[in-house]
Amino acid sequence: MQQKNHSGFYYFAQGWRLVTRPGIKRFVILPLLANIILLGGAFWWLYSKLSSWIDFIMGYIPSWLQWLDYLIWPLAVVSIVLVFAYFFSTVANFIAAPFNSWLSEKLESDLTGIPAPDAGITDLLKDVPRMLKRELVRVGYYLPRAIVILILFLIPGIGQTVAPVLWFLFSAWMMSVQYCDYPFDNHRVSFDKMKQTLSQDRVKNIQFGSVVSVLMMIPIINLFIMPVAVCGATLMWVDRYRSRNARY
Repeated sequence: MQQKNHSGFYYFAQGWRLVTRPGIKRFVILPLLANIILLGGAFWWLYSKLSSWIDFIMGYIPSWLQWLDYLIWPLAVVSIVLVFAYFFSTVANFIAAPFNSWLSEKLESDLTGIPAPDAGITDLLKDVPRMLKRELVRVGYYLPRAIVILILFLIPGIGQTVAPVLWFLFSAWMMSVQYCDYPFDNHRVSFDKMKQTLSQDRVKNIQFGSVVSVLMMIPIINLFIMPVAVCGATLMWVDRYRSRNARY
């Protein structure tokens, strides 16, 4: 199969179309409910606390850098919301992992016309420990890198200016890793091999993840992002990675 050369933006946009595809909509309901319940409550709480957190962060800026308030303040807001969005989307994905995997598998079968292994709810439940272990592997990859970038926020001036940019790029990369992991894991592709494969298309994957990251910060819209991102990442898998990694 010839590899398609669409951008990461294209694949996310296609995710909106694919969630309404006949035969797929019923697999979207459970991930959607998990996202609405968890992220809806979490972001309502975040926006009630955001002002006081920003004041706390701005208190660390030395007096000789007060003239940079106009720049550091919006960067601090974006950084907090990005940290929060990734953390709670990770929790939501952890809870919804079996259903996201099922959605990805069914969509891939529909796109390729190749039947997926005949698996019902019982088989899905048997796979839950493996899926959750995979989620923990991804968190283990994420945490040490996130901590390094967060430490930069404590460095006055340069650190507080550079760290938000690095955080956005890292968050975008991790969003792509998070959602592409479902089709890769369905085919038992190891996490390390998946990272290596995605890094060959790093720009496209950061494009995809950056749209997810930005929309995760927007109230209401962020409640619907999870199944859309799963569908977009699955289409990317089918177009770009399946021919080299598929097990069925």
